[in-house]
Amino acid sequence: MKFDRKRTSNKALVSLYTNLLKSRLIEEKMVSLVRQGKISKWFSGIGQEGVAVGATLALKDDEYILPMHRNLGVFTSRDIPLGKLFSQIMGKNNGFTKGRDRSFHFGTQEHHIIGMISHMGAQLAVADGVALADKLQKNDNVTLVFTGEGGASEGDFHEALNLAAVWELPVIFLVENNSFSISTPIEEQYKIKSFTEKGPAYGISTYQIDGNNVLEVYNTIKQVVRNIKNSPKPVLIEATTFRMRGHEENADNSFIEKELFEKWAKEDPLINFEDYIRKEKILSNKEIDEIIEQIESEINEGLEEALKDNYPEFDEHTELNDVYATSIIEESTLSSQAKSLRFVDAIKESLDQNLDKDDSLVLMGQDIAEFGGVFKVTEGLYKKYGKERVRNTPLCESAVLGTALGLSVKGMKSVIEMQFSDFVTCGFNQIVNNLAKTHYRWGQNVSTVVRMPTGAGVGAGPFHSQSTESWFFHTPGLKIYYPSTPSDAKGLLNLAIKDPNPVLFFEHKALYRSVSEDVPENLYFSPEKGKIVKEGDSLSIITYGMGVHWAMDIVNEKDLDVEIIDLRILQPWDKELVYNSVKKTGKALIINEDTVTGSISAEIASSITENCFENLDAPVKRVGSLDTPIPFAQSLEKEFLPKKRLETALEELLEY
Repeated sequence: MKFDRKRTSNKALVSLYTNLLKSRLIEEKMVSLVRQGKISKWFSGIGQEGVAVGATLALKDDEYILPMHRNLGVFTSRDIPLGKLFSQIMGKNNGFTKGRDRSFHFGTQEHHIIGMISHMGAQLAVADGVALADKLQKNDNVTLVFTGEGGASEGDFHEALNLAAVWELPVIFLVENNSFSISTPIEEQYKIKSFTEKGPAYGISTYQIDGNNVLEVYNTIKQVVRNIKNSPKPVLIEATTFRMRGHEENADNSFIEKELFEKWAKEDPLINFEDYIRKEKILSNKEIDEIIEQIESEINEGLEEALKDNYPEFDEHTELNDVYATSIIEESTLSSQAKSLRFVDAIKESLDQNLDKDDSLVLMGQDIAEFGGVFKVTEGLYKKYGKERVRNTPLCESAVLGTALGLSVKGMKSVIEMQFSDFVTCGFNQIVNNLAKTHYRWGQNVSTVVRMPTGAGVGAGPFHSQSTESWFFHTPGLKIYYPSTPSDAKGLLNLAIKDPNPVLFFEHKALYRSVSEDVPENLYFSPEKGKIVKEGDSLSIITYGMGVHWAMDIVNEKDLDVEIIDLRILQPWDKELVYNSVKKTGKALIINEDTVTGSISAEIASSITENCFENLDAPVKRVGSLDTPIPFAQSLEKEFLPKKRLETALEELLEY
């Protein structure tokens, strides 16, 4: 292995060696602890430490790195206290996730590291978000994100690289090509010979480097960083290396030819660099021994600290309290000045006022700038606030949602428009596994709103009319808002934008231009709870969205003594309001536009039965759409929807 120090100082060479050695000694200790049963899993990076160490030391300490589970050298090169790191690995109290996640599935703002989740590729778009924030904040920082040759087969890889290229984001995408993804060799992952063939397809520069040559990694990334700062744009780097141990410790490695291990053992990044350090007389044998002794002492102290640390004791209040970031919303008064607005106009006014008030807010979505979005909600906003803050995106739902997390890490906020809520399936993983779980895992808030045009009744068929709220209702960490009126559309969207948690904001398409009312002109916040829209004593209707209008139409037409509750917030839903109403009336009818089976109405009905059983004078009844996909023909769609069945159910329950 040849080393070209270029202009690298002796101090930098010693730092590279020390951090390589530290990573290797910890690796060996972890392997030993797995065998002793003191830690449950270890994903070894022995033999490929040069990539993590060289890349990390090539960046400034305040530049974000998004590593993976074999990149111990990133964490140790950023001087994370070993006691805390080992507690994290053991799942103990002092770990970054307090026992809620394992391995390197955590982030730390102090050390500018954002850890991965188990779903390969999800971290790539988060790097886009961090880089976008740096660009908007006019920092000259670079973000570096790791993936593997296997993870690069994911759609997230394509989406993140394409988005970074289109937006000219200062991101280094570093692919560790270690030859195998668990057992699948590279020739079964892709047909190209090198990742240098992928870069040109995105219009970005690509380099291939020897990942086991820590000096080559360090100097290459140093130069790439300088280039990016002169001309911000993404770069793809392939670092060739090899995984010398199983996918995880104790995993079977017998499928890999013995000759490969023999070949790559000669390319060991630590042994070769240590030989170079000795030959160049950068360090004497005595100095090397002293460094080893110092690192071993640090490891032992950290290990002793972690072993003394306690495993977390369950406390229900603490666990539930940490699912969401604390939301502090100032009280607001409604302006005496009001004007008649349609539902769609109320949403636009909220976006306009929030963009004006908060320079950190960014809107993202397909065709939302010049075109104004397919429903014209954002029409004209780009002229007022510029395309930096009202950003057209490629068709890449997953990448945009991941970008939202990266923006939040940097203290910014975002509102994302799904063209139709149906299309959110293309970004499902980012929402339910990344956005929703981040605060619970390592305390990072995710301040983003995902606008979800939803609902049927407009003859748009199976892929543009679905009610998708129940898909997310089951996921802790998400908030779900669903207004039914223009005033709540504005007030709840203001609330959602202010909230430090991810909010899915459902907007019924059929309400956009069909309902109007006087809406206060100021920037106000609707409360995060349901409301009684009509009082009554004989029956409680619990509903939301279009269901509110269906219920009001029937009840007013027949002049019924029925109480109607508009939930407005589906997660967390207002249990107290519902229970009090049902205890008063003794009967409950729950309406949702969603198909009946597995809908939100099932959870509400079950909760009413559990908590109000002794107050019920009749079985809890549910009404929803047919358990079929939504048909296109309006004659079929009309019967699919529950409005006609609602009237029958209401009469039956009143007569019970």
